[in-house]
Amino acid sequence: MAALLMFAAVCCAAPVGNAISAYLALKTGAQDDGGIAEGGSPADIPPRMMTAYNKAVKQVGTYVPTCQGMRWPILAGIAKVESNHAIGHTIATNGDIRPKIYGVLLDGSGQGGNTTAVPDSDGGKWDGTATGERAVGPFQFLPSTWKSIGKDGNGDHVVDPHNADDAALGAAVYLCGGGRDLTQRSQLRAAIWQYNHSNEYVAYVTGWIDQYTVAAQDPGLKNVSGKARTVLEAALAQRGVPYSWGGGNASGPSYGVCCSPSGKSGANIKGFDCSGLTTYAYARAGIRLPRTAAAQAGRGQRIPASLGTGALKPGDLVFYAYAPGRDLTIYHVGIYVGGGRMINAARPGTAVRLDAVGAMSGFAGGARLW
Repeated sequence: MAALLMFAAVCCAAPVGNAISAYLALKTGAQDDGGIAEGGSPADIPPRMMTAYNKAVKQVGTYVPTCQGMRWPILAGIAKVESNHAIGHTIATNGDIRPKIYGVLLDGSGQGGNTTAVPDSDGGKWDGTATGERAVGPFQFLPSTWKSIGKDGNGDHVVDPHNADDAALGAAVYLCGGGRDLTQRSQLRAAIWQYNHSNEYVAYVTGWIDQYTVAAQDPGLKNVSGKARTVLEAALAQRGVPYSWGGGNASGPSYGVCCSPSGKSGANIKGFDCSGLTTYAYARAGIRLPRTAAAQAGRGQRIPASLGTGALKPGDLVFYAYAPGRDLTIYHVGIYVGGGRMINAARPGTAVRLDAVGAMSGFAGGARLW
C-alpha cells in the first residue's frame, strides 16, 4: 500500500515502453507498471505508419471492390498487436522498415508459443532463414501467406512484407477476404479470426480497433455549456502538449520532477501529467483542485464505478485505481468529454490527447464539481 500511495503522490505511473514485436509479447506484457495500456490513440502511431494505413484503405478497393468498411483503425489494431506499429524501427520515406521485423522460428520448439513446425516456403527470401518459417514485417505474415496476398502499395514494383505500404495493403486485402462487410461486427471478427485462429487474439485486436475508432472522432461541444464547456475547451486546447511527470499547475504547463516509478523524469519537459492537466483546466472555470488524482476524487459529487460510464457527463473527472473501490489507490485522472472518451495525459512519452475511457485499467468512477 505504501508503494501505491507513493506512486499516486504525483499522478500517473509510467510505462515500461519499448516496441513489442509479437502478439505473445503483448499478451504477456501489454500494460505498464501503472496499469495503463500502451496506445489507443493516433498519437501513438508513427506518422509514416499512419500514412501506410490510410493509403491501404484507399487502394484496397482496386483488389477487392466488393469489400465494405475497411478503415485505418482496423489495420492499426492488427499492427498494434503484431508489431506495435514498428515502433523502435526506422521507417524510410518509401515505407521500408529497418531493421526488419521477424517473428520466432516456427520449428515446434515451443518458443513464442509455437508448437507446430512450419516448413520453409521462401528459401529465406523474406524471413532470412531457409531452415524453417517465421512471420515477417509489421503485419507478421508468413512468407507462404504473403506469396498469395502481397501487394505493391508504394508503386516501386517490389512486393515486400518489410515495406509499410505493401504490408498494410496486403493486410487490407487479406482482411477483406472475398468481399466482407467490415461494418458488421460479426464479419469484422471473422476477418480477424482468419488472421489468427484464437478468440483471445480476436478480443485483443478488436479492443485496439475500438480504442482507435473512439480516439479518432472529433469531440462535439455544441450541447455543452457553462463551466463544463470552459473546462473542456481549456483541456482540448492542450492537445499535443507533452506529458511531464509532475508537470502542470493552475497556470498551465510547467517543468516536472524526477522520477516516475519506471524512472522517467519530467524535470526537462514542460508539460502536464494527468492531475496537472485537470488542475489547469478546472482553474479556467474558477474551480481549485488539489494537485493529486487521489485527492481530486474527494471533491464534488462522487459518481460510483458501479453506475458505469453511462453516468458520466462532459466535464466530469474520470478516475482509475489499482484497487477500484479504494480511493486511496487512485493513480490516474482524466476529463470526460462524452461519447466514451476523455481528454488524457496518459504517460511519459505521449502528449495530451483524446482516449477511450477504456484505454486505462481500473475504472474507479468519476466526480462532478458543479
